[in-house]
Amino acid sequence: MTLTTTHRPADERPAAAPTAPRPAARYGGTGVLKQIQVLSGRSLRSLREPSLVLPGVLEPILMLLVFSQVFKSISQTSSFPAGVSYIDYLLPAFLVTGSISAGLKSGVALTTELNNGIIARFHSMPIHTGSILVGRSIADTVLNTVNMLVMLVAGALVFGFSPDGGVLGSLGALLVAMVLGWSLGWVFMALSAWLRRPEALQPIGGIFNMVLLFASNAFVPTDGLPTWLRAFAEVNPMSHAITATRELALGDAHLTTVLAPLGICVVLVAVMAPLAIHSFRRAK
Repeated sequence: MTLTTTHRPADERPAAAPTAPRPAARYGGTGVLKQIQVLSGRSLRSLREPSLVLPGVLEPILMLLVFSQVFKSISQTSSFPAGVSYIDYLLPAFLVTGSISAGLKSGVALTTELNNGIIARFHSMPIHTGSILVGRSIADTVLNTVNMLVMLVAGALVFGFSPDGGVLGSLGALLVAMVLGWSLGWVFMALSAWLRRPEALQPIGGIFNMVLLFASNAFVPTDGLPTWLRAFAEVNPMSHAITATRELALGDAHLTTVLAPLGICVVLVAVMAPLAIHSFRRAK
């Protein structure tokens, strides 16, 4: 008996088992880091639009001009720190308030994109939701840092800002304010997924900013406030952030004063970033 073997044509042979996709190919063939880079660049393109950049740069400088003149006489009171000019006292507080406004803008920008369909379009593409939010966070932090640098330069050249901490102290104050704006950006991005409308988020952010600003040590030392207001100002988180930036700028920083607000910012991001990503993953 003769055994014969048959040979199947190549196109009839069993197909090889599919291989598992590589991690970098899960989202359209690009890794998450590459997606973050591209999406950050997309958000940073607003730097090419003067009409979008100039208001964010000019607004804090104009406010600094007004408030430095309106409250200048406070520097003559007994409760004001001796040997400190009012502009050296005020400008570090404006770094903090500017960062809070920058965090609010992150949330407003995302609610706008939720309503104009950009987020829905991203959901239809192989893009990780976390990449969208991290890209937005990085871009807004860069823009906020540029605005604060311009404010510091304008403060030195126009208003006579020259604190005892010098350049290093001023940059340290900028770093604290930058971390604050980055962390609050995640808070407002999480809120934007819940509220979904810019006209709902902006009033909430405005009230939040106004209450914390005027019930703080931004413009006057807390010793000069009424008793009930001083009690609130001393526990106001904005007051602690302003104290950290002010001490760094004035060259009189204490380690615990600086580390406390930074630690709170890290905790905020650790809690709010996963919440924001989860909420936007479900947003349509």
